[in-house]
Amino acid sequence: MERRDTIDAAGAAALVAFAGMLAINQVVIKLGNGGFQPVFMAALRSVGALVVLMIWMRLRGVALDLRVGTRGAGMLLGGLFAFEFVCLFWALDHTSVARASILFYSMPVILTLAAHFVLPGERLTLRRLLGLVLAMTGVILVLAERQGGQASLAGDLAALGAACGWAGIALCVRLTGMSRVAPEMQLWWQLAVSSVLLMAIAPLFGELLRGPGPWHFAGLLYQVFAVASFGFLFWFFLMSIYPASGVASFSFLTPVLSVGLGWALLGEQVSANVIVALVLVAVGIVLINRKRAVRPAA
Repeated sequence: MERRDTIDAAGAAALVAFAGMLAINQVVIKLGNGGFQPVFMAALRSVGALVVLMIWMRLRGVALDLRVGTRGAGMLLGGLFAFEFVCLFWALDHTSVARASILFYSMPVILTLAAHFVLPGERLTLRRLLGLVLAMTGVILVLAERQGGQASLAGDLAALGAACGWAGIALCVRLTGMSRVAPEMQLWWQLAVSSVLLMAIAPLFGELLRGPGPWHFAGLLYQVFAVASFGFLFWFFLMSIYPASGVASFSFLTPVLSVGLGWALLGEQVSANVIVALVLVAVGIVLINRKRAVRPAA
């Protein structure tokens, strides 16, 4: 498909659907932790998604590109991916979906702050700085409010750690040779390395199984097919067609939908502070990712 300069109706619908899929995934992970130990479930997801990706690459004729110049960056990418999902899956075992989602999707804030120092042309503008301040205020509100039940400070901090890992992945792709390889290979490195690392460390987090039933296995399959393999490939596809800033702006929808799903499906309590934090983070993400309009020449 040809490249588009703006998000059209079809792109908006696809991005809303993708945000909904990721929001559902937060609930699926939370419920899945009842049957699988969190890190072990993350490992199973990576292994399953890697198998699906390899089949996809074979059918599409995408070669396995292990050139010397990208191996170090690929290993780093996979290590960051493993760190991200150790933190996220463990976080959702110790805090609510609403809180974890708001903190996890503060990633653009962390990325923007880091990019100001390490990426040429990504300096903080007044608009981005305002978005950063708003979003960080929302993050502080979430961390400052302590709710009973599934809302531990350790779980909240783990979700924030997952956001840092996600931002690290984005920086790794931009700063290394990984930016020149096919999206399938970027995903291959993340899944291949994380499969080994997550399987190796999973026993350190306790018993691997917590009595999984049919619904837990169904949730695992959802993560393998809908999120970790075809979901990520679909994201890369959208990025190849639409402006990156426009695609990224829709990321504000995922925490909004996650908070709603946590309340509707899991009965989570959503306080006024969490709602305010959600609005601040969502507005901050939009301001950070919004591309400044270019005035036409006279």
